[in-house]
Amino acid sequence: MFRVTREIEFCYGHRLLNYAGKCRYLHGHNGVAIITIEGPDLDDRGMLVDFSDIKSAVSTWIDDNLDHRMLLHREDPVVPTLQEMGEPLYLLDQNPTAENIARLIYDESLKLKLPVPIIEVKLWETPKCFATYRPD
Repeated sequence: MFRVTREIEFCYGHRLLNYAGKCRYLHGHNGVAIITIEGPDLDDRGMLVDFSDIKSAVSTWIDDNLDHRMLLHREDPVVPTLQEMGEPLYLLDQNPTAENIARLIYDESLKLKLPVPIIEVKLWETPKCFATYRPD
């Protein structure tokens, strides 16, 4: 089995509802998404998938949808105010935790039709903290 991994850096803001710590306030992160792809066969170039193919697909989606946006629960009471101000938002049906953002990137990446399946997405929220989503 072969495995390749691509890092994608992006910036985002969020806050968590129903949370007692500091993350209940609007704040930002310099996130790093780690996309891992796995498969048994190499193509005629000797590659599982070209790293640039991962970048052009997944990085483009992240740039268009998550980078420099506030990621918020759609029921967050601050959403209407930020929308009125024209702030770029990405709304989720659940709290925008690192775990849920990792799963969001995974789920959206499936729609991009890469030639080899993504098996795991890690989201580094800080240099010391990350969450992983891997389907069963």
